[in-house]
Amino acid sequence: MKDIHKLLKAITQLTTTIETNYPELYRSLDENPMTIPSTAHPHIDKELMQEYLESLKELLGHHLDTDRN
Repeated sequence: MKDIHKLLKAITQLTTTIETNYPELYRSLDENPMTIPSTAHPHIDKELMQEYLESLKELLGHHLDTDRN
């Protein structure tokens, strides 16, 4: 359970950073397929949360790489 709380904290911190520093990217998070559950009552576990955190990191990294060029 402690790991899930760490993941939630990391997701919240990264999302807040994106919202504050990259509002143009934050707007697109609502459109990210990872944020849209495909079932009415999705099962969320540590692995799924880790995948979501990694997808946020990749999204930000890609945005930063693209923005620099």
